[in-house]
Amino acid sequence: MKLVKDTNTEKEIKKVSDKEAEEAIIKILNWIGEDPSREGLIETPKRVINAYKEFFSGYKEDANKILEKTFGDVEGYDDMVIQKNISVQSHCEHHMVPIIGMAHIAYIPNERVVGLSKLGRVVDVFSKRLQTQERLTLQIAKSIMTAIDAKGVAVTIDAAHQCMTTRGIKKEKASTVTNYYLGQFKEDLSYQNRYLRFITTRLKD
Repeated sequence: MKLVKDTNTEKEIKKVSDKEAEEAIIKILNWIGEDPSREGLIETPKRVINAYKEFFSGYKEDANKILEKTFGDVEGYDDMVIQKNISVQSHCEHHMVPIIGMAHIAYIPNERVVGLSKLGRVVDVFSKRLQTQERLTLQIAKSIMTAIDAKGVAVTIDAAHQCMTTRGIKKEKASTVTNYYLGQFKEDLSYQNRYLRFITTRLKD
């Protein structure tokens, strides 16, 4: 099984303590004109740091390990496996504000499949980091393609960026769609067309 090297861990980054991070939040509160010592804000620096630990927990996770276990008892199934409407909660690396949306993933197995919950976990690993949507889409696709040796992978993300919905040009209803195809999805348009039809069509009850 081939593994994807996580480029986010190639460069060693200086460790900052929780206390140092909380002191930085206190400075920001002062900078915006607030009083960090007032009752409602005394615990805010600690709360913010705890929230950031959750928002950016992906830096401490490895998508390859999540995808290590696969299953071969699929009786020769070799068509698409599609998972729709996987929630995406990330943060823009330019403004550190939320990116909220949905991901859709399809892959064509090469004799073995991965547990369905693992696809959502891979999305979380990469989305719980500072991101651009383009890179996020690519990282998810390449990770799945390489780790499980799939014949093809397709990833679509449809998301709203608060850096443009709540500030700047303030286009509240704007969303951004990115697609990335590998293997048979890239080489054969019929696979792309079937995939896009599936993710845009609501199945009948």
